[in-house]
Amino acid sequence: MREARGEVLSAERPSLSRSAAITFVVLLGVVSLLADLTYEGARSVSGPYLAILGASATVVGIAAGLGELVGYTMRLLSGYLADRTGRYWATTILGYTVNLLAVPLLALAGHWAVAAGLIVAERVGKAIRTPARDAMLSHATRQTGRGWGFGLHEAMDQVGAVLGPLSVAGVLALQGQYQLAFALLLLPALAALGTLLVARQLYPRPRDFDPTSPTLDPQGLPRAFWLYLVAAALVAAGYADFALIAYHFEQQAVLPTPAIPLLYALAMAIDAVAALLFGWLFDRFGLAVVGGAVVLSAGFAPLVFSGSAGLALIGMALWGAGMGAQESVLRAAVAELVPSARRGTGYGLFNSGYGVCWFLGSTVMGVLYDRSVTLLAVFAVVAQLSALPVLMGLLRQRPHAPS
Repeated sequence: MREARGEVLSAERPSLSRSAAITFVVLLGVVSLLADLTYEGARSVSGPYLAILGASATVVGIAAGLGELVGYTMRLLSGYLADRTGRYWATTILGYTVNLLAVPLLALAGHWAVAAGLIVAERVGKAIRTPARDAMLSHATRQTGRGWGFGLHEAMDQVGAVLGPLSVAGVLALQGQYQLAFALLLLPALAALGTLLVARQLYPRPRDFDPTSPTLDPQGLPRAFWLYLVAAALVAAGYADFALIAYHFEQQAVLPTPAIPLLYALAMAIDAVAALLFGWLFDRFGLAVVGGAVVLSAGFAPLVFSGSAGLALIGMALWGAGMGAQESVLRAAVAELVPSARRGTGYGLFNSGYGVCWFLGSTVMGVLYDRSVTLLAVFAVVAQLSALPVLMGLLRQRPHAPS
């Protein structure tokens, strides 16, 4: 049978059933759950661990910032290469392997430089696998509903994001050894890789879920995608990272210290529920739901940085809901705007642009915080709401984007 770049040509591929598509999404959801349990567990204590190994605060900040910056910018290259080679599974497996095995290796790091290198390597692995994985998910979600499929995947992902830090906290409470906590994270890492290989064996050609995939468009990505990327970048620029929020809670004594990680876990739980809800709405109302999510999440900053514990709780609920929407409907919309054969590139561009603007926005908000918390809140709200005119323009072009 004739093949093109490792994929059977769309004209010769049989369509798989909706139940098979759901199974595929769930399998990748299990992989993400176990993966998040692994690396989010490690990330929750990476700062203190580097300090124990002798790193300064500057080194901790550089390692974290460099890891995020490289992790997002590399997605542009990895997505492009996945499209050019057609090796979506190979790219995904390679990325997950680097992403996950870097975590238990932290147990063997005897120097802060080695640990910092592994922390950056974990982010690089995530950069390699994310665009290719999302491209494969986009094929299956054509049958499940774009929003619902990506929403389910994000919900499962966030279960792992909650369980990881709690698991590490439990190990440290019982044993007090960072090395043991990192070593035990090898178990979910291997389970994630095993599940990924099972999914690869069962569904070697995810494009079979999407038999009407168009051929490669030599003209590049559509204008609508670039407009959408601008809107997503504005949302990202105005979205404060939890590290800054937690810093505010601690410095201003808004909440007792033990309550801060619990509030983060609550936000992640809301994230999971919101991802499913917004995904379901997206499949029925299209891009309009993205605008609604932006309006909802824009209210988090004035509440979170108000100085009131009660308002901060409401603000974190909005922050979590906004994160759920961004990780579900923002990703789902990319699949509606980008031709199938360029989705690796599309997701790479989307993730890179989103990540770089989040990094730049977080930097601006950090500077503003030292001058005026009010200015920080205004910047966050204005940046996010600035995305609405762009989204409205897209809505006039594409009033509906149901799957």
